[in-house]
Amino acid sequence: MIPIPSGVRVWIATGHTDMRRGMQSLALTVQESLKRDPHAGDLYIFRGRRGDLVKILWHDGLGMSLYAKRLDRGKFIWPSASNGAVSISAAQMAYMLEGIDWRNPQLSWRPHSAG
Repeated sequence: MIPIPSGVRVWIATGHTDMRRGMQSLALTVQESLKRDPHAGDLYIFRGRRGDLVKILWHDGLGMSLYAKRLDRGKFIWPSASNGAVSISAAQMAYMLEGIDWRNPQLSWRPHSAG
């Protein structure tokens, strides 16, 4: 898990991104397409066309980091907007990285009795 300090904003880059892109290219996308500062300390999440891989770009004040996660099964839930960015909470990001629908998380099972 990424050690996110409190107060860090998380942005989902809507649409799909070429997952061959690296740290510098994604930072340029944040700057030019999303009109945000990639060095401000916010996290930016990008998803590929297939939907099973995300890359997270983060500048922690010391340097730029690039994290990647691929799901073995399923796809990451993504906003339907075609371009721009959507802000989510750190908790919603944690759900998303576990493959859970971050828009409306539900308990999958709850016991009805203790015995």
